Amino acid sequence: MSDGFVKVCSLGDIPDEGALGVEIDDTPVAVVRSEGEVFAVNDICSHAEVNLSEGEVEEGTIECWLHGSCFDLRSGAAINPPATQPVATYGVKIEGDDVYVSLDQKTS
Repeated sequence: MSDGFVKVCSLGDIPDEGALGVEIDDTPVAVVRSEGEVFAVNDICSHAEVNLSEGEVEEGTIECWLHGSCFDLRSGAAINPPATQPVATYGVKIEGDDVYVSLDQKTS
């Protein structure tokens, strides 16, 4: 697909208010559904280097399961400590039931 977008999953693979961990060119990505939208963020917490896709998703945020840092799914910003650095966010396209993510289309 053009613009660097790569098919990563189907919409049905992503739980409501949940995340799915995928890998694009050796980059771990959390594909997240929250409040009816789909987001893509780097799957590694900027504080503890664990998978964010294993954490809780709620109201447009994803929480790291290890120490409780939350990240905004739109901007990647760390909302609370111990994390202080954001995580990268990536472009998402939905075509039919297919979800595409582009590492080149960072949104923050």
